[in-house]
Amino acid sequence: MTAQQRFSQPECLLAQSAATARTPARPAIPFVLILWVTVAATALAPVRLRSAPFEDLFRQGVGTYRVGDYAGAVQAFRESARRQPASGTLQNLGNAEWKVGRTGAAVLAWEQALWLDPFNASAREDLQFARKAAQLDSPELAWYEVISTWLPPNWWAWMAGASLWVAIGLVMLPGILRWPKATWHQAAAAFCLMLFLLSVPAYIGLHTRSRCGLILQPDTVLRLTPTLEAQGIARLVAGEPARMVRTRGLYVLIRTNRTQGWVEREQFGLICE
Repeated sequence: MTAQQRFSQPECLLAQSAATARTPARPAIPFVLILWVTVAATALAPVRLRSAPFEDLFRQGVGTYRVGDYAGAVQAFRESARRQPASGTLQNLGNAEWKVGRTGAAVLAWEQALWLDPFNASAREDLQFARKAAQLDSPELAWYEVISTWLPPNWWAWMAGASLWVAIGLVMLPGILRWPKATWHQAAAAFCLMLFLLSVPAYIGLHTRSRCGLILQPDTVLRLTPTLEAQGIARLVAGEPARMVRTRGLYVLIRTNRTQGWVEREQFGLICE
């Protein structure tokens, strides 16, 4: 399969929702309920207004992509992702970036799509295809960072908190409420504790993996010191993975799979931005 065939159509992943209303069972609606509905509608109105430009930009990107205006699609998808980050939008941004020949930006967009949604199989396939076509290495991850890729970032936080409190409740509540302890209480508590212990290294992996990024520009000079006149120690290709160590002014100290040095900020992008 060629790159032209693979990225011929965008992934239309714009989520749509339909609002439904129910007729109240009683003719008289309590005043508190009316007040609650009014406050909720007022609070949600700005959210709907803010989401409209994001949806319009997404549709504009899909339309321009289909007619072959890939540069216009890049602008639309990028602005849509800036206003409302979404895995599908970032995947389409990667497809458009690949079409205009920006390998580094395309790989970064697909990595960001997988950061938000590790279950996005299409983005994963696009990323694998691009790395194979451009002969790029994958980031080197520690075991706890690999675990952190299994679920979306927010899921690990929820799982850690929920599993810990459920385990504590299963252990403490039977004694407090004078319930007879059952075998399933202990089994469920042990399972919740296992989930908590699994989520802790995954959460650490999220923190360390957030410093991973990619080289955006082709033939990027890796400098020995963070100055324009510094000696170049290597040249990096667009899409090459690296890990941010620290920043200084307009430069970023990165560590690649081969060496370490400084690049300009605009030449490096983080996968969790």
